[in-house]
Amino acid sequence: MIREEITAYVPWNEQEEKDKALILRFLDRNPDAFYRENALAHMTASAWVVNPARNKVLMVYHKLYNSWSWTGGHADGERDLLAVALREVREETGVCHLRPLSEEIFSLEVLTVDGHEKRNEYVSSHLHLNVTYLIEADERDTLQICEAENSGVRWFTPEGALAASTEPWFVKRIYGKLVEKMKHFFA
Repeated sequence: MIREEITAYVPWNEQEEKDKALILRFLDRNPDAFYRENALAHMTASAWVVNPARNKVLMVYHKLYNSWSWTGGHADGERDLLAVALREVREETGVCHLRPLSEEIFSLEVLTVDGHEKRNEYVSSHLHLNVTYLIEADERDTLQICEAENSGVRWFTPEGALAASTEPWFVKRIYGKLVEKMKHFFA
């Protein structure tokens, strides 16, 4: 089902067009693409979380990247990537009142992950073949840090989220795109 959703997805820009083609090729050639045991690349899901007024986005301070970032995680065999995105928001922020603003894909991207230590074991550099969903959360929910992954959870204005991230490529290619798409989605 997710392959069909990715196939039907209309890319927003050249980055999404090229990344969509790469993701589809990888899925066709790698039956283990939904498992992180595929050390070269694997499927992940992220959430661009907005409040009901649509004037704030929810970000976490990610320990691995030392930057404010969106929520997300590995598919780990799950092919319902919307469910993965929702699970990750709950785990990483403590927010429990969530709803997808659409069950359709909001964004596609291929993300590079530098080699790092996880649970005292080295993880080689690899790619995340990522599907992003637009999720609404109640900003009155109590925010809770996920000690294993982040050291902060906070609501930002969309522009504030861009300014808070210390990852230039993400700001330009991903978060900037999501802010722009959000404006069109809610227009």
